[in-house]
Amino acid sequence: MSKTWEHFHHAARHHEKAAYHYNEAAKFNQAEEHEQAAHHAYLAHGHSEHAVHHETEAAKLHAVECSPFGTPASEQASHEKNVA
Repeated sequence: MSKTWEHFHHAARHHEKAAYHYNEAAKFNQAEEHEQAAHHAYLAHGHSEHAVHHETEAAKLHAVECSPFGTPASEQASHEKNVA
């Protein structure tokens, strides 16, 4: 599996976990168990943040893979060959 798809996979899992914890937070909030609700909301927020991180990394990798100009590292390597 490519690194891009690994990041997409991790993002999807974190979104699933965040949804679970948001639902749990809502249940506890309705039951007026605010400490438990806050705990699940906190966990949901953390999973959402991780999902965004993995989506960003996947987007960066995808952009590099699809770039017609190559990666910055390959550009520097070709520049060094031309200079030498």
